[in-house]
Order: sequence, then structure tokens, then C-alpha cells
Amino acid sequence: MFPLVHEGERLRMAYMDVAPKGEANGRTAVLLHGRNFPSSYWQSVIEALAAAGYRVVVPDQIGFNKSSKPSFDLHFDHLVRNTQALLDQLKIDQVSIISHSLGGMLSVRFARTYPERVDQIVLAAPIGLEDYHLYVPPIPAERLMELEDKVTPESYRNQLLKGYSLTLSEDAIAPYVAARTRIKGSAEYPRWLRTFVNSAQMIWREPVVQEIPLLPQKVLFVMGENDHLAPGRDFAPEALRAEMGQNAKLAAALAAKMKHARVEIFEGIGHLPHLEAPERFNDLVLRFFGEEEERQ
Repeated sequence: MFPLVHEGERLRMAYMDVAPKGEANGRTAVLLHGRNFPSSYWQSVIEALAAAGYRVVVPDQIGFNKSSKPSFDLHFDHLVRNTQALLDQLKIDQVSIISHSLGGMLSVRFARTYPERVDQIVLAAPIGLEDYHLYVPPIPAERLMELEDKVTPESYRNQLLKGYSLTLSEDAIAPYVAARTRIKGSAEYPRWLRTFVNSAQMIWREPVVQEIPLLPQKVLFVMGENDHLAPGRDFAPEALRAEMGQNAKLAAALAAKMKHARVEIFEGIGHLPHLEAPERFNDLVLRFFGEEEERQ
């Protein structure tokens, strides 16, 4: 656990620091998780990177998973500084980032804040490719907490399989359903619930879409063809909902504005390309990272 202090609160940031297997290549990859998943969902990616000689650092952001749940509001800039502090503690100067979903928004803000520390970015099914605030009206936190409190294993399983357009089996997502729903029985639940709801509000109030074309690093978008996730769509006016979540098209439009970006679309895949097509995903990432090694 990495100790932090923010707004007078003592916090602990969980992370994995995985050594390379065999000969090290001197490079470090940082994996940034999404909002709804534990860091363990990176397992196949961690193994592939470590086998290729990478050191792999996998933090749980403050407010998520095994890290502390603060009483204050979450902000991407706070998460950025926490991640930077962790890398400083580990004496890591430069990283390649692989990020998923909400982690994609965080990776954009991190790379914009500390451009000298990031050489490449993989945005795997990122959210934040549009400004949700233009569609989603303000929603009181109490209303969001009321809705989240009603989540059951069955409703969450349906959310993953249908809302995320996943090709995974029910058995494959069972660990994530269990992780999401067993928190209800813990003493931490009220604090977790407030933080989880606040993370949704952070997505809506802190867009990064205008920053993505400004990234100087090489960027690889890995999109699922069927991924139409758009946080807050159910709260948007019905006439606008169909416009939201055209994620593969949005990624292509953003990449066209960038000097060093490209898009790979996985046909028939939803919001979890690294789990739905792990071999293809890992091979693509290693080839993308390898391009930097060849250039150096």
C-alpha cells in the first residue's frame, strides 16, 4: 500500500508492481482500470507484458477497489497526482500506459499533465470520447445513490452482458458480479456508495474529449465494434440518446485530428476487448509498444 494524504485525510493506494519475466527490456507499463472492474481483470495483459520484459505497475485509484474511499469528491487531477506520486515513489521516470474505460480519461489527463513521463498510450474502449455533459442533465447524488443501492447480482450481470455488449459467458463475468455486489454487506458500503456515485459525476463534469487531439504521444485506440457505452444515457432526453456512444466512430474522428494516432476496431466485440479477445489484444499492444523500441 502506498500512503497518501489529501485534504487532511490519510489514504492508502493499493497497487501491483510486477517484475519482468526473464530478460528485462528496461521499460515500464502502467495499467489504468475502469470504473466497474478490479485490477485483477488485467491479468492476461500483465502476464503478456511481463513475459515480454516489461515491468508492470497496476494501481487501484483512490476511491476504487482495494484503495481508500475518501470523504471528499473525486477529481481526475487528484488521481493524476496520486499516480505521479506512486511512480516517483517507485523511481519510475517514464511509462507506457494501457488504459480502459474511465482509465482512458485518466490517462489522457495524466499524459497532458506530465507529457515527459509518457511515451505511448493505449486507449482500450475508452469512455470520454464525447462530452456527456451536453446530453446528461444534472442529477442529484442522492438520486444516483438510490439507484445504485438497488443493484442486484442479476441486474448487474445484465448490465455487463447487454449494456456493455460483451461476448463473455456468465461464468467469465461472475467474479466481477461478485466483486460489485458483495460490497453491500461490508461496513465500508456507505462510504463506497458515495465515492462510486461521485466517480460517475466526475465523468460528466470533467470531460477530456477536447484534450485528446492535443496529445503529443503515440496513441492506439482499441475499440469494440459493438461498444456503445455512454455513461448517463438513461438520464438524457430520449431524442438525444441515439446520438450517444458511437464510440468506434468517435475514436476514428479523433484519431484523424492527431499526428501519431491510429484506431483498431475489433469486430463483434463489446466494451472489454482485452478480455473478449485477449490474444489479439495483447499481440496488438506488444507490436505497438515494439514500434517505439525499433525507433530508439
